[in-house]
Amino acid sequence: MTNLVPIGRALISVSDKTGLVDFARALDARGVDLISTGGTAAALRQAGLKVRDVSEVTGFPEMMDGRVKTLHPMVHGGLLALRDNDEHLAAMAAHGIEPIDLLVVNLYPFEATVAGGGDYADCVENIDIGGPAMIRAAAKNHGFVSVVVDPEDYAAVLAELDGNDGATTMSFRQGLAQTAYARTAAYDAAVSNWMAGALKEAAPRRRAFAGTLKQTLRYGENPHQAAAFYTDGSDRPGVATAQQWQGKELSYNNINDTDAAFELVSEFLPAEGPACAIIKHANPCGVARADSLLEAYRRAYDCDRTSAFGGIVALNRPLDAETAEEIVKIFTEVVIAPGADDAAREIFAAKKNLRLLTTPGLPDPQQRALTVRQVSGGLLVQDKDTGFITPGDLRTVTKRIPTTDELSDLLFAWKVAKHVKSNAIVYVKDGATVGVGAGQMSRIDSTRIAARKAQDMAEALGLPETPTRGSVVASDAFFPFADGLLAAAEAGATAIIQPGGSMRDEEVIAAADEAGLAMVFTGMRHFRH
Repeated sequence: MTNLVPIGRALISVSDKTGLVDFARALDARGVDLISTGGTAAALRQAGLKVRDVSEVTGFPEMMDGRVKTLHPMVHGGLLALRDNDEHLAAMAAHGIEPIDLLVVNLYPFEATVAGGGDYADCVENIDIGGPAMIRAAAKNHGFVSVVVDPEDYAAVLAELDGNDGATTMSFRQGLAQTAYARTAAYDAAVSNWMAGALKEAAPRRRAFAGTLKQTLRYGENPHQAAAFYTDGSDRPGVATAQQWQGKELSYNNINDTDAAFELVSEFLPAEGPACAIIKHANPCGVARADSLLEAYRRAYDCDRTSAFGGIVALNRPLDAETAEEIVKIFTEVVIAPGADDAAREIFAAKKNLRLLTTPGLPDPQQRALTVRQVSGGLLVQDKDTGFITPGDLRTVTKRIPTTDELSDLLFAWKVAKHVKSNAIVYVKDGATVGVGAGQMSRIDSTRIAARKAQDMAEALGLPETPTRGSVVASDAFFPFADGLLAAAEAGATAIIQPGGSMRDEEVIAAADEAGLAMVFTGMRHFRH
């Protein structure tokens, strides 16, 4: 195994022909012989390049609709032969096998076929066999063979050849091989996960996940942690697919919090009115809807002005100039919205550290997906929480039924509670949060913290009384005892929404009746750890 290996012969077979002709022309200019297949060969010939068909190399025609063309010893021998092994060289000479020094392959567009809604037969037909086999062979033999699976690497290959008199270095080939194996792994993961879905296998015996590097991050949650951001190929609107208009690179925490903010605000359909969510450390510190985006932002900000400083703002409608003018009055890390007009972008341009992200739309909060969390020695995989409650799903369990206004606020509070770390308590009044208690070990603590936050809000705004007076409360899980409910009543809440299901439900219901509260059960829990 040597360091420098000259490139004399290349086999090119690509589905994605981006940059193909220019790259092949550059190889030809450097004296590289070109071998190709099917549509790739046709494209190269049309560009005036001299290319040998792989069928000339193998002595067999492409057959079975192109399914069998490169699965042949003349190809794999040329890729796998060890050039410093006398027996391998003798076998090559005896059977007329020519070495292949560079393999350029990208795979059938399986992921795109699935994303485009292809039926089962179309998806199966777009599972590449020969491509992965060649890629893996070339990558294994990276001591002598360079393998390229991404058009974005074409320029790097040419630069490598120019810098080494037509050869590649061992370290360069190693990097290409790592990328190649990651690509085939991601491809197989996409196929196996699609098949699990097609077979309705919720927990297949083996599960694979893969991603493509989008950004190397400065650090992770803390400066001593290395981190990177990978995309999963999904076209779901959000932080991974958004366009960043300005500001420095997003950090690990920015990405995490922006995702949390946008997923929350997507619970409120634009047709139902403008809505705003402000997030700090992955928890909402203010959520509101109103008649205008500006008013929604102001009401969300008023819930917890202290925590909103340096937070993430998510909007369910395109950002306008009026709202932009209000947002820039305080320091904000990121604003994400389904669009922004020119005037709003111009206002933000004066704040160089403020990141503005726009998306083509909102994510569907009921779209099925998987969430994955690593634990020591394994992965926890579950369906994304797409739980959704309508008024018809609610069961009133108290003597008093909620009023129309209370019911509207209860459903609003329930949507917010879904996005608050457990134990979660959310006070809402007139379509806006007025107190949020998150991430506590006991529900009574979350109830009291949320009420305390509301008192802070009253002091900040100069209100005559705490805004929890006349509010409603959402609890992400049942009240195990009546104490949490009574604390909410003491804060002035008039109605409660909770899953129900506690052994002490009757005790809690009796306490609600005695306090004159209306309480509804959802039958659904929203733990978020």
